[in-house]
Amino acid sequence: MTLQHKQQRVGVFVDVQNMYYSAKNMYNAKVNFREILKEAVGDRSLIRAIAYCIKADVKDEKNFFDKLEKIGFEVKAKDLQIFPGGAKKGDWDIGIAMDMIELAPKLDSLILVSGDGDFCQLLQHLRRALGCRVEVIAFGRTASSKLIEDADSFFDLDKNKKKFLIPSKKKSVTQKQ
Repeated sequence: MTLQHKQQRVGVFVDVQNMYYSAKNMYNAKVNFREILKEAVGDRSLIRAIAYCIKADVKDEKNFFDKLEKIGFEVKAKDLQIFPGGAKKGDWDIGIAMDMIELAPKLDSLILVSGDGDFCQLLQHLRRALGCRVEVIAFGRTASSKLIEDADSFFDLDKNKKKFLIPSKKKSVTQKQ
């Protein structure tokens, strides 16, 4: 990250689903959210760190949410929507956007942890209308090039995968589940 000053007040907004699926699909790994938060904040003053999660009623979900809270995240979770016919939807795009806009007056830098191009207009608004510095942290291979372009700075997690990924533990057939 560039242009970090100790007196900067920062907010970190994590699109957990986006990060989870990027890590899983590209590297068959999990995201190390502790290291991402450390990288995002640096020596600056953390005002808020929010992780936006979808409740999918899967094993260890509560454990995961508790771990995020212990790291320092405020966890916002909502239920996965299941539509007639079986289609599923779960995203926080509007919630993330609203929180970033509402918190912008209290922050110097807003850090979006997502590669989702749907956030381009949000970043443009935060920069132009509200005068905030906006930073993006994501896996470069799956991040929208327009999102990267619209950010004041971009940190590519692909450049240090060992630090930001946790290898998935494969269970062998002989291990008990």
